[in-house]
Amino acid sequence: MKEKLDTISTEDKIIQATLDVIEEKTISETRMRCIADKADVYQSNLHYYYKSKKELLLAAQKKVANRCSELRQQEKSKAKDTLESQLDVFLQQKLIFIKEEPKYDYAEIDFWIQSRIDKDFKEEFKRSFYGWRKELQDLIETYALHFEKEKQILLASVIISLLEGATIQYLVDAEAFSVDKYFEYCKQLIIHEINA
Repeated sequence: MKEKLDTISTEDKIIQATLDVIEEKTISETRMRCIADKADVYQSNLHYYYKSKKELLLAAQKKVANRCSELRQQEKSKAKDTLESQLDVFLQQKLIFIKEEPKYDYAEIDFWIQSRIDKDFKEEFKRSFYGWRKELQDLIETYALHFEKEKQILLASVIISLLEGATIQYLVDAEAFSVDKYFEYCKQLIIHEINA
């Protein structure tokens, strides 16, 4: 891990270390000293980039949302112009988080909890979910011209619920079901709904 951190900026090291510490300890147990140690920087460097723990955590929350967008853009570059392939963009992004980059999902869950008590975390979530719903609505509008706007919004919200529900279930009990089959089934349900 140290070699990988050496190739990125100090600010990125700090954010990645923050996400690692959140995965290991949760936000409530995260301390600036732990983050500095994990990032292999002096604690004063943390305060150079982020004036407070909250500011650092908000930057980490934005990193989670940005990573989602980055992965979707990567998947879009490979996707065909079909409903199934375009749905795979969203499903693959979530599968990558769940199976390969779980620290982002663990952090996201902790940020949900923070959003209950802190308006800044809540506003960041609202912005993130709005963008996610908008991407899905645009997809639905492209392939389901017969859907009225309200139904597009509802289906986009349902798709997000399916994806996030898989995260919570899988992180609690990875043996309960095949996450790959879960996402394939979700895709079939969504396609059936759009084609109905």
